[in-house]
Amino acid sequence: MTSEKIRLAVVFGGRSGEHAVSCISAAGVLSHLDPELFEVSAIGITPDGSWRQIDPTTLPVVHDRQLPQVTAGTSVVLTADPTAAAVVPLFGTNGQTAAGIRPAGGVETGVTAQHFDVVFPVLHGPYGEDGTIQGLLELAGVPYVGAGVLASAAGMDKEFTKKLLAAEGLPVGTFVVLRPGRDTLTADEKDLIGLPAFVKPARAGSSLGVSRVDDWADLDAAIAVARQTDPKVLVEKAVVGREVECGVLEFPDGRVKASPVAEIAVGGDHSFYDFDAKYLDDVATFSIPAELPDAVAEQIRQMSVRAFRALDAQGLSRVDFFVRPDGDLVINEVNTLPGFTPISMYPRMWAAAGIDYAELLTTLVRTALARGTGLR
Repeated sequence: MTSEKIRLAVVFGGRSGEHAVSCISAAGVLSHLDPELFEVSAIGITPDGSWRQIDPTTLPVVHDRQLPQVTAGTSVVLTADPTAAAVVPLFGTNGQTAAGIRPAGGVETGVTAQHFDVVFPVLHGPYGEDGTIQGLLELAGVPYVGAGVLASAAGMDKEFTKKLLAAEGLPVGTFVVLRPGRDTLTADEKDLIGLPAFVKPARAGSSLGVSRVDDWADLDAAIAVARQTDPKVLVEKAVVGREVECGVLEFPDGRVKASPVAEIAVGGDHSFYDFDAKYLDDVATFSIPAELPDAVAEQIRQMSVRAFRALDAQGLSRVDFFVRPDGDLVINEVNTLPGFTPISMYPRMWAAAGIDYAELLTTLVRTALARGTGLR
């Protein structure tokens, strides 16, 4: 593989509420991959879970506030057999199913399988970022970019992210978990959390289903909104402070480094960095590096690497912090597959460190190949 191109499949879309964000991220990745190094295929997963192989130059984009969606393409399936792992057509030209399994009355025809050296699962949210596709790729024996099954699942679930970080001695905010069957907070829990509070799905990203509650009379409605995305809900105590982020990158030789720190400021009518502020309204501004004392910035970088290791992550992550007015830090969450959209902070932070988008993607793919699959 030293002289031949690396066969890379970019998988995107998916069944989560972050389907559109994944499509936008994938368009960014596909447009920045080095054509001299990679032979690239694009596989989109529709909102109902169908895998489609599509032309990598025709990804849908945001247009007039309409979010993109995977709808077209050749239906394919990834086999989980590690001795013959490949993406194969789900149906042949005469309606034959893949791998020689044919419907009654069908006639066998040749089925062309496509093998890959590595997969970049540019998937956000459940059924992609949460360890599910990582488990499938482990079964198939195909190396992939990003965290493994455990770290992906723990990073997706905000409850367990916080528990693992706290066990590592890292600072996290105060929160209460509402599992299915619990509809609201007790009086003691309301006293613990205080107002304002933030209500959010436990296993979602891109600020989907997140509400700020300034009056307890609005709590139940906010919980109902969050439960449209996830039956498990977190209610968090608000943290007064600046919102900053730091990227973590693993290199093929196993080194792990942290990026410069970035700060986000939200304008317009948005009271926090919600979905519309991130992807539709263009009201956020970014500072890289953030204007912080050197000691605070270095502490954020060190904590980001510690958080990465606390989750046993691999490849990459973005760690989000609050910086209180007194300089104390609180980790908000760890994103094991951060966005790669045109406005996403992860590639911007590494660009500020001197690693441009194309080099960043090459590093991520080579790290995945060096790591391989299986226990490690």
